[in-house]
Amino acid sequence: MEISQTFINGSQTFLKNDFLPKIEACVERLTDEEIWWRANEESNSIGNLILHLSGNVRQWIISGLGNEPDHRIRQEEFDERSHIPKQELILKLKTAVEEASEVLKSLDPKILLENRKIQGKDISVIYAIYHVVEHFAMHTGQILLLTKLNSNKEKSFYNISEGLPRAKW
Repeated sequence: MEISQTFINGSQTFLKNDFLPKIEACVERLTDEEIWWRANEESNSIGNLILHLSGNVRQWIISGLGNEPDHRIRQEEFDERSHIPKQELILKLKTAVEEASEVLKSLDPKILLENRKIQGKDISVIYAIYHVVEHFAMHTGQILLLTKLNSNKEKSFYNISEGLPRAKW
């Protein structure tokens, strides 16, 4: 398999089979109230981070690469305070990741160096994919940390991903 296709497949695997299951495992351990906890008003809750990840994946992959309309209002992801239930949050994120996975699956590896207009800027397809995977990884780490800080249920909560399948390229 050529390197371009390997990059696309690996990116899809990280999003769908590595990061998403870790976030789901975190959300399962917490109550709706814990998901919306924030250290202070300037900090984000897990709920805000999930909304933000959903918006980012939609804007950069589904809209930017899949040519779907972009209706994102980014600031609303951080301003949300209504405590959307965790099942609804996870469904929103899973749907975005599934749709992005389909877009990635259908991409022709030959277009990785082509530009797309995303957030008003000319962005190469490879950059857009790389950005989404890196961004998702960073916020997955934040969600893991916030889960550990808020999980009174498991005192030895060190490896949230224990038992989850490992992403393979």
